[in-house]
Amino acid sequence: MNVGSIWMPKTLRPIVSLLLGLAFLLAGSGLQFTLLPLRGSAEGFDNLALGVISSAYYVGFVSGCLLAPYLILRAGHIRAFTAMVAVAAAVALAYALAPVVAAWIVFRALTGLCLAGLYLVVESWLNDRASNETRGLVLSAYVVVNYVAITFGQSLVTLYPIAEAGNFMVAAMLSSLAIVPVALTRAAQPAPITIVSFRVGQLYRAAPVALVASFMIGAANGAFWGLAPLSAAGSGLSINHAALFMSTSVLAGAIVQLPIGRLSDRFDRRWVLLVLLVGAAAAGVASWLISASGNTLLLFGILFGALALPGYSLAAAHAYDKTPASDIVPIAATILLTNGLGSVLGPLIAAIFMSAAGPRALFLFTAIVQALLAAYVFYRTRVQTSLASVRKTEFDLATTALVGTVVTHDALDPADPSIVIPEGYARAPMRANARSARPSER
Repeated sequence: MNVGSIWMPKTLRPIVSLLLGLAFLLAGSGLQFTLLPLRGSAEGFDNLALGVISSAYYVGFVSGCLLAPYLILRAGHIRAFTAMVAVAAAVALAYALAPVVAAWIVFRALTGLCLAGLYLVVESWLNDRASNETRGLVLSAYVVVNYVAITFGQSLVTLYPIAEAGNFMVAAMLSSLAIVPVALTRAAQPAPITIVSFRVGQLYRAAPVALVASFMIGAANGAFWGLAPLSAAGSGLSINHAALFMSTSVLAGAIVQLPIGRLSDRFDRRWVLLVLLVGAAAAGVASWLISASGNTLLLFGILFGALALPGYSLAAAHAYDKTPASDIVPIAATILLTNGLGSVLGPLIAAIFMSAAGPRALFLFTAIVQALLAAYVFYRTRVQTSLASVRKTEFDLATTALVGTVVTHDALDPADPSIVIPEGYARAPMRANARSARPSER
């Protein structure tokens, strides 16, 4: 028997319950991403209202990035995980009980806050369970589970008619089931969480493309995540095809992440990002202009996902190339928080575009954002020379995906000045491999 086939299950066995709980949670979350804009439209919400609801998720998410570490420090990982899953499941049912714009804004913000905290619990736990030798495999498995669960969840929107409460019940059930494998795990809780500082100025001085790109990609992709189901349905796709549109777009973006990352190891990452941006903008303009429907529109969705969604990973990898190893964690947290702020703004502006020019104008908005970013990236390639390949860090899917971002290949040192232990917890015993708190994405 192959030694590797024995080693891999043994490596992943301690985290199976955690990954299973995460899969249930993200399947429920993925279902809501597709369901809410479609159900909101059926309830008579206008495009601007749906844009505000979508932005509320990211407002909650960014808030959760900042607040959740303190909840986990106070209650511990398992209790915090259980509490936040319970709130997320209850909110999933509340949408059907109170189909009102103001209520949905509050509900969506609560969902975002809970998801940010849940990501934090899972990632700090995975980091704690992994050794320096196995961390790459563990976190890669985590990223794969994220993409697969969200894609699967989006496809579940076809189970019940949009106007009924069945899909909200399914989302709540899936979220609730996330508690079971985590609550029953015999694995020890991770070490106390530490708080990571943000370094916007340092990142801009070292890698301005990474900072600007993370914000603008957040604006474009946040609008896509929040409003693409509505755009697809408004363009003539059935509910089944709208769900397929979202699933295939996200899956296409996930599949190309690694090969594009490896390509950027050989060439200037900014040029690779520039090509993707130009291609995504072109696909967006085509989706806006061409009266496509059915399979043709699905093809545009796949093309858009493959070109637009990997942009964040390239921006993160470019930042790591320019960042000392000792500063990777705070820089990664800065990139992700900046992306979240862009995601707050994007759906609001995209909703205005859609109100003025129809559902396909979502892709006009994303094309404009991507074209502006492409112009900035091109400008930066003219004023700053490329980094020599020998000085680059090797592209790593686990540390550049929108999930699993603030991680390192080595244990964090609590004595590191970039790692802050909140006052009141300073006397808590810290293991040498204490992990960091950080924001995360969908």
